[in-house]
Amino acid sequence: MAEMTKEEYKEFLLEGTKTAKLATVREDGRPHVVPIWFVLDGDNLLFTTSEPSVKAKNMKRDPRVSLSVDDQTPPYSFVTIEGTVSFSKDPEELLYWATRIGGRYMGEDKAEAFGERNASEEEILVRITPTKVIAHKNVTAW
Repeated sequence: MAEMTKEEYKEFLLEGTKTAKLATVREDGRPHVVPIWFVLDGDNLLFTTSEPSVKAKNMKRDPRVSLSVDDQTPPYSFVTIEGTVSFSKDPEELLYWATRIGGRYMGEDKAEAFGERNASEEEILVRITPTKVIAHKNVTAW
């Protein structure tokens, strides 16, 4: 197993349509884990969610999060990110990033439609600023 460089893990996060598994903490202390679609903006990871969702409520109460993205084929790789979140409801910013996310996961031909759908008044843009990154490749290498 080898550590990934910053460039390697950013490339890993952006290749294909891997989903991240986002962990937040419920008010009673229980973990809450959900898959998310995301894109990168520099070192930050961005996604959208509905403001009344459990994850949004959890993050507004406690901005600390953790997420993991993995490659499920040998020789296996993964990236785990711990960080803090900030939010934006700016309509232009939300539309821009929702469209980029839609294009990544649904294809460029559907990007605009998904961007408009996911930039609704109920949605918020979430930006994760990493505080710790663990990234390994070739987990099963000898």
